[in-house]
Amino acid sequence: MNISLRKGEKIYMNGAIFRVDRKVCIELLNDVTFLLENHVMPLDEAKTPMKQLYFVVQTMLIAPNDTVAAVDLCAKLLSSLQSAAGDQRLVEGLARVAKHIDERRLFEALKIVRSLFPIESELLGSPSAVAQELNA
Repeated sequence: MNISLRKGEKIYMNGAIFRVDRKVCIELLNDVTFLLENHVMPLDEAKTPMKQLYFVVQTMLIAPNDTVAAVDLCAKLLSSLQSAAGDQRLVEGLARVAKHIDERRLFEALKIVRSLFPIESELLGSPSAVAQELNA
């Protein structure tokens, strides 16, 4: 697998963080867990339940040798979200997330959580939808 990075970009691999000082192409020759900088959510953006779940799973991926607290928090978040989710799309998505986490396929879990953001936004009522209702 080849990964292209621009100058100053970061990549998180197996618990290590790399920042490149020039444009590079990295060829990964074996199985490695990685996360590109543009997929990393800063803590201050984790303001909704689904984004908080994303942040916790991301933490487990970025720091694989220090996941005890994150795994516990992830299990609690998943349990809360699954019991509160009234929308079938969320229920099914969260079940898939839980399965991937159990299998330690964290990147796959992140992709599914990211795909649930629009559903969560729809259910919580996006700011633009609220503004449209107020103007009507």
